[in-house]
Amino acid sequence: HLLCLHYTLESDYLLTRSGTKSVMDTTGLRQRNVSKKPAEDKNEAPETLIEEDVDETNANSRLQRFESSEDAFAHLRGSSSMPLPEPKPPKDAKAVSKDESRASKIMNRVIYGALMIICFIAILYGGHIYTAALVALIEVLLFRELVSVRYNVYYHIIRDTIPFFRTTQWMWFAAAIFYTYSDFVVDILIGNKEMHHFLSLAQWQTLLAFLLYSGSFVLTIATLQRDHIRFQMNQLCWTIVVLCLTVGQMKYVMHNIYNGLVWFALPVLLVVSNDIFAYVAGMTCGRKFINRPLIKMSPNKTWEGFIGGAIFTLIFGWYISRFLAQFQWMTCPVNEFTLFPKKLDCVPENIFHHTTTIFPSQVFELLPDHFVRVFPNIVEVCNDGTKLTPCVSGEATHTHDHFEFVLKGVLPFQFHALFLSLFASFVAPFGGFLASAIKRAYHIKDFDSLIPGHGGIMDRMDCQFLMALCTWVHYNAFVKIATVSVPKLLYMYGLLSEDEKVELMEEIQKLNA
Repeated sequence: HLLCLHYTLESDYLLTRSGTKSVMDTTGLRQRNVSKKPAEDKNEAPETLIEEDVDETNANSRLQRFESSEDAFAHLRGSSSMPLPEPKPPKDAKAVSKDESRASKIMNRVIYGALMIICFIAILYGGHIYTAALVALIEVLLFRELVSVRYNVYYHIIRDTIPFFRTTQWMWFAAAIFYTYSDFVVDILIGNKEMHHFLSLAQWQTLLAFLLYSGSFVLTIATLQRDHIRFQMNQLCWTIVVLCLTVGQMKYVMHNIYNGLVWFALPVLLVVSNDIFAYVAGMTCGRKFINRPLIKMSPNKTWEGFIGGAIFTLIFGWYISRFLAQFQWMTCPVNEFTLFPKKLDCVPENIFHHTTTIFPSQVFELLPDHFVRVFPNIVEVCNDGTKLTPCVSGEATHTHDHFEFVLKGVLPFQFHALFLSLFASFVAPFGGFLASAIKRAYHIKDFDSLIPGHGGIMDRMDCQFLMALCTWVHYNAFVKIATVSVPKLLYMYGLLSEDEKVELMEEIQKLNA
């Protein structure tokens, strides 16, 4: 209504100024004319308005109403001093489609990620041998994805000119897998005296591994083509690098499984949690504090995501390690192969028992005393002249000696978990950066499309290789320093000659004397 009034008054105003006015009545098209009568002499008024139905007073009234509402009309025309905010333009079809596609990808990623975690837990519950079989299957898929990168790019060269191309690659993989995991099987047989009767077969392990290696080597050299020798050399180097990434770094993952499932499950969960926490931290805080990429090769990686992921991974590792340590199924080592696992019963290692931990006092000497006293569980130890005792406020005979930080009811395993969390946060992600570099080098988005929303196995396992190797090194360096057991000693004793056995028994008697 205000718009209609505006245009009506503005029309009347213009027509009144010009001397002619057209008014539309309610029936539609009747016109009222206003004309000017020129003056005939100087004594007459210069102009006379002849109006049929509307007098001058009414026109002036309407003119005043128009001018008084000028601001309102100006606002409607967009020239007001207080303009309304312009409405956001509607998204075009392409933008809406992009948002829907992104939401669909996130949903697929969440759903299939949850399914993978459920399957992982189910396989862990199934037992050690099924977990080891899962790792072996993953290694086969990893090798297939990585060698397919160059195969797909250079297929036009390989198709008709290079014979046995894929055959030689898989022969190298078979030789590496056999040597790596047959060695692990022999270790398990040696560690279980009830399975020592299988050790006669283990004597062929080294010979068979060497035959596989020799066959792969000969076939590779025999299929070299003069016109493509440089490409074949590059391909051989690529195959060896892939074997180092997959089989080499995963050589001891089977040992981690049989040392106790917790040494396999915890590192995997730490890497997965760090990936999730870094993603969330990067999405919420990325480039708000540090406006530069974490690494130039992956411009979407942010410092906020890297640091935030590390902080939350440390917290997660502290509590998930305590939770997993409750179950003997996770902590007990196993030295046998069985398809139908039974309940495990063992004496837990010391790291799985609740203890009181006292931190070295030298750590706190580097900090101001008033700052150290703020920490919880800090005990200030004083010297009263005869002995060391906790300080009593106001006691004149007490002089400060040192600070002690005491944690009660904590598992030592939790401190091991903190170290692994640090590695999972600051070192393992560089395995992902390497995978990103490979994809950029060969202009691919994912290594495969096996897992909807995630890509291939390599896209999910890129950070796990180095993590598995670190876990084995940490276990042998700080947890199980001595790897000799009674069954292994009995096996080694059986390999001695009769004279050496007699000599060994004499030496043992001397030790007991």
